[in-house]
Amino acid sequence: MSLRWPIPHHQRSWRTSDALLALPLGLIGAIALVDALTPNGVPLGPLLIVAPAITASFAGAFLTGVIGAISVVALLAVNLTHPDAHLSGMYFDSQIIALLVVTVIVTLFRYLRERHGRELAQVRTVSEATQRALLRPLPHRIGPLWVASVYLAAEEQALIGGDLYAAVRTKGATRLIIGDVMGKGLTAVGDAALLLGAFREAGHRQSSLPGLVAYLDHSVRWNLAEPTAQEAAGECFITAAVIDILDALPQMRMVTCGHPPPLLLRDQQAIPLRATSPAPPLGLGELTIPDYHVDTFTLLPGDLLLLHTDGVVEARNGSGVFYPLVDRVAAWAQGSPPELVHHLSEDLLAHVGGRLTDDAAMIAIQRTSPAVREAGEELAATERADVAPAAFHYAPGAGAFLPQ
Repeated sequence: MSLRWPIPHHQRSWRTSDALLALPLGLIGAIALVDALTPNGVPLGPLLIVAPAITASFAGAFLTGVIGAISVVALLAVNLTHPDAHLSGMYFDSQIIALLVVTVIVTLFRYLRERHGRELAQVRTVSEATQRALLRPLPHRIGPLWVASVYLAAEEQALIGGDLYAAVRTKGATRLIIGDVMGKGLTAVGDAALLLGAFREAGHRQSSLPGLVAYLDHSVRWNLAEPTAQEAAGECFITAAVIDILDALPQMRMVTCGHPPPLLLRDQQAIPLRATSPAPPLGLGELTIPDYHVDTFTLLPGDLLLLHTDGVVEARNGSGVFYPLVDRVAAWAQGSPPELVHHLSEDLLAHVGGRLTDDAAMIAIQRTSPAVREAGEELAATERADVAPAAFHYAPGAGAFLPQ
């Protein structure tokens, strides 16, 4: 998962602010000097009010107040150069009061802005901690798999939303889930946390994909149907795809619950792995009797498998055109999983102009087991335009798994 950690820039910001201080100080000195050299009747002292206003745009409240105090002193010095001219009596008092009022106002607003910035930084810190606890980063290596993932949240200043993914190890396989919760905001985050907890708790001990998916469906229905919100229970659902990738066989098994099909990248082609009998989204199992059908596909060493949520394929540009994932992803079919998700995330954000309207998550997976590579060489010669289920058996003489 790609986390957007803030980059420390305190040293650079301090140096920039330090250099920019020359601007208001130079203005104060220039105004005072020109006023001292100009004839009486041409008052320039009121222009000193600009100095604290400019300082507030880049410096903190303390420096803004200091520049304001220097401006007041400069205004007093300007009056001393013309004791009987334009800055005398009531006119001079009004200029001093105006300068003090402006200094206090801009200093106060700068202080409030700094406090808001500190609060926002604290919120982001909590959000990052929540994200890491809820949507744990996937390891780069899981068994024989090379994995990379990215999460792009649609909510401004948010790092997580209603999309979810996780992986657990079982005996002889890697089990993954990717899903999308209906809705946005904190409710979607809570629903995602619920499903992730159920998957991590049951993924290790459920012996079959249909049994695991049935358990997840029951968990979603039991927990989303709160006693105080029975009328909204039927509106809560989560699309998901649960996948087993075997260690010893070049196979992947999948149960799809209303989720977009993964893409298999092979020979510079992007092949959608469509479920033959998709089940309804999790949480809607009580509306029907779902048959959690397991689809089996071939996953050879070197193949790339891309799991994604509908926030990717439903992203629109300014003209309303959907993001052409199948066309774009084929260009990076020869890259590694980290390269694939990096290029896709940048291309997706460029397509929508830098702002998504829905959360988007992607996981790229590549098998790297040398034991399976020998078993898949014969299949690679026959599987080009289609991906069909395949069965394998172990041949002791060959020392590898061969197709039946």
